[in-house]
Order: sequence, then C-alpha cells, then structure tokens
Amino acid sequence: MFHILVVDDDKNTRRLMRAVLEAENYAVTTAENGEDALKAMEREHIDLVVLDVMMPKMDGYEFTKTLRSVQNELPILMVSAKQLPSDKKKGFLAGTDDFMTKPVDEEEMLLRIKALLRRARIASEHRIIIGDVTLDYDSFTVTKKGETQELPQKEFLLLYKLLSYPGKIFTRIQLMDEIWGAESDTGWETVTVHIGRLRKRFEGWPEFEIQSVRGLGYKAVKKV
Repeated sequence: MFHILVVDDDKNTRRLMRAVLEAENYAVTTAENGEDALKAMEREHIDLVVLDVMMPKMDGYEFTKTLRSVQNELPILMVSAKQLPSDKKKGFLAGTDDFMTKPVDEEEMLLRIKALLRRARIASEHRIIIGDVTLDYDSFTVTKKGETQELPQKEFLLLYKLLSYPGKIFTRIQLMDEIWGAESDTGWETVTVHIGRLRKRFEGWPEFEIQSVRGLGYKAVKKV
C-alpha cells in the first residue's frame, strides 16, 4: 500500500484529501505545515507528498527546497490557490514534480498521483524482480526460488533504494537522509554497517551486487 503525506494548514482540506485518497486504498498521514511534515517523515516511510503552498512556520516552497537540498527525490504534488505562471515556476524551481491549482479536480489529482508514482519507479505492485529474486516492498521480504527472507526495515529500504536505481551512485549522507531521516541523530557510519550486513546476507547471489565507489558511496549492480 502506498503511503501519502498530505500537508495543508486547512483542517477541512486535510479531511477531504484523506477521504479521497483512502477511498483509493492509499494510506494517508496528514500535517499542518512543512515542519510537522518533516517530523512525520522521520516516523514513517512516505511514498508521495501532496503539498499546499501557503502555510505557517514552513511553507510548501521551503519544505520542497529542504528535501531537495539533501537529494531526497520523494515525489511532490504541489497544490495552491495561486494561479499565476510565476507561482508555478517558483514551485518547479523549488523542486516540485507537479503543480495543481485549487479548487482541485479530485479525479485529475488521483491520475497525477498515479503518474508521479510510476515516474518515481515505484512499481504499482511494490516489487522489484531481478532474475529469480523478488523484493516485496509491502512485506520487506526477498524471495528466491520459493525461499523467503524477511529483512529488518532499514536493511530492506536500503536495498530497495539501491536496486530501484541500478548503477546510480548514492553517498552515505544521501542514504542516511533518505532511509533514516534528515533529522536523525544516527551517524552516517550506520549506513556502512547495514551495507555490510546486506553483503553478508546475499553473499554469493549472482543476481545483484552492492559495490563501493571509492570516495563517493555505494551503487547496486544488476547482473541478470
């Protein structure tokens, strides 16, 4: 089940968005502003953000810039009563993936959300298949020829992230911010520890490999 974070300072809007999204079988978390949204992302894995622009404490532009500054590529659908081309341009320059003006057409919003999730390479079935290996995001399991391993959450999310972008190099800081959260007190060294565990767990598997890139970080390589 995909998990969507709705960020809007209007209680009625949050309530409506939740109802619309839950009717489509999305899990929904809500927040009143950007600061609360960042805290919510520390507690829960989020697949996509539906984001209002004008909010107290931290508005939509600042929230988006904050995520993008740490290379967090979480899909963002910005929703605003502002309709000028300059407002949309500001949103895209901040790093949003899509922009809708209020009042929102609910059916169009749902279609845009589905498109964003596809473009984010998060398959609708929440699975990555590499040869005989299947990673199932909903159960945090890795299955090969009928044998299933259930991984600890952080290990699975780390492996899933790397294999979602095979060949792409991620720094330890990027992975730390993405998996553990930008505000986590845990040091980046924990990424190294988890990479070591993954390598030991899947040692000898011919389907994929996690490689170190000296001075940069890590990448996953598909071999089938």
